[in-house]
Parts: sequence; structure tokens; C-alpha cells
Amino acid sequence: MSIQLKVLDLSHHNDGPHGGAIDFSAIANFGIRGIIHKSSQGSHNVDQTYVVRRQRILDAGLLHGAYHFADANDPIEQVRHFLAVAQPDDTTLVALDFEPNGSNTMTLDNARIFLHAMEDALGRKAVLYSGNLIKETLGSGTDEFLASHRLWLAHYNDHPRWPTNWGKVWLHQFSGDGVNNHSIHVPGVNAAQASQLDMNSYEGTDEDLATEWAS
Repeated sequence: MSIQLKVLDLSHHNDGPHGGAIDFSAIANFGIRGIIHKSSQGSHNVDQTYVVRRQRILDAGLLHGAYHFADANDPIEQVRHFLAVAQPDDTTLVALDFEPNGSNTMTLDNARIFLHAMEDALGRKAVLYSGNLIKETLGSGTDEFLASHRLWLAHYNDHPRWPTNWGKVWLHQFSGDGVNNHSIHVPGVNAAQASQLDMNSYEGTDEDLATEWAS
């Protein structure tokens, strides 16, 4: 699978050069086309950098998205919290981050409830981000509802594997969590955190990405 770095996902864990503000114009000039930023977690936690960075992302000409880090709390309450914090408009990508969180991990049934509620609220489908958790919980099973959502896959190498429920992945997170297998250093962010920067590959054109972004 070819790697075409087009999207970063960020949170309060990321900062700019020497610990300062992130330079989103430098990121855009490097060839990044979209930023998906953490906005919320569970039913109460807020990423305080989300609101500050949102307009800066847009001012740099980048596509903007918001993701919610799920936990084991009531999924409907989590949807309400996410929407209240993210304040998505029609151009905002929205995503559910479905990943292991110890004893506070969201169940697959609650992920379905969350995604149904998001579609009811916005009239469009959220993106599903996952890696090992979706592989372990869905396995070789099929789920037509989940398959109707774009899969944003976390798999830190160039040969990702994903459940057969999806014919392809939409985004491939190929680096992050201590892995930078292409030794890529994106300007505008802290170089000391290069292995902690979540980098995502998209196989289509920039125009395709823009068209599909919030759909």
C-alpha cells in the first residue's frame, strides 16, 4: 500500500516548534491537506486546544475535522458532549475514535449506538477510527451498518490489514504512538515529538479528499 501523507490528527499532546504554537501554514506548505483534531473524550472531558486551533487550521487553508475519544460511558451522552464541544458545520469531518482504553473501553454495541446517534443529529455518517479494537471485536464478521462508514485504520506499517467488513480503508494512520517508520519530520510541529505525531495516508487526489472530507 503506497504512502501519501495528506492528513494529520492532533490533540493537546502536540505543540509547535520548541514548544510554541503550531504553525499550520508551514504544515499546509509541506503538503498536508487536512487536520483532524481531538475535541472531546467520554461525556465530560474537553481538549482545550481544539477551539483555539480550529480557526487557525481553517485560516491556513486546511480541511478541518474533529474526533471524539470514546469510553465506556453512555454513548448518547458522549454524542451530546462531542457535538457541544466540536460544534461541527457542514464542512467539518466528524470521527469516532474507537480504541482500547483499559476498563473504560467502549463496546462495539455502544459504538453502533454512537454512530446511529451521530447520523440522526447531523444527517451524515461519521468516520470510524480504529485499529486492533475493531479487528478483535468484529473479527471476520460482517456488519452492514458499520461497513457504511468510512474506516480510518490505525496500523503502523506500510502493509496494513483490516477486517474484511470493509473492502478498503479511507485513511491509513501509518505512524504515531512512538513509531515514525518513514522518518518524516513535518515542519510547524515540534520535531522532538516526531514519533508521536499521528500521520495519515490518503490514496486519492487532493480534490478527492476535499470532496469526501465531510460527506
